[in-house]
Amino acid sequence: MVAFLDSLTIRKMTIQDVDDIYEVEKRSFAVPWTKDSFYYELEQNLFSNYMVAEIEGKIVGYCGLWVIMEDAQITNIAVLPEYRGKKIGETLLTFAKQLAFELSAERLSLEVRVSNYIAQSLYKKLGFSPGGIRKNYYTDNSEDALVMWVNLK
Repeated sequence: MVAFLDSLTIRKMTIQDVDDIYEVEKRSFAVPWTKDSFYYELEQNLFSNYMVAEIEGKIVGYCGLWVIMEDAQITNIAVLPEYRGKKIGETLLTFAKQLAFELSAERLSLEVRVSNYIAQSLYKKLGFSPGGIRKNYYTDNSEDALVMWVNLK
């Protein structure tokens, strides 16, 4: 699975990527996942699929996807701040949608902060629709999450 957009490559995440992914995570989220969380996802979680975005060998973003029977969920998606606005997140999410479809998922969901209008705009552009609210979802400030869905079939 490879895509090129001005030297952008999308590929499957490996154990060797965890340190770089953790750097993206820390710079993207108020409450980042731990390195151990990523090791678990890559080594033990049979439902997980993770991909990285690279530009000239530098990891600039990643996306996680769980597929369980006909349901798929984006666990996390992040791009280094200095690389945002360059369609890297859109490319990652497009690949994740395609992978979920190939793995026979019928629906794909994700959560996004209710205040994150930029991300919501991207998700809507890719066919996601609001489906509900998870109250007090984010642990750093108790912000609600908007659940968004897209049908893949």
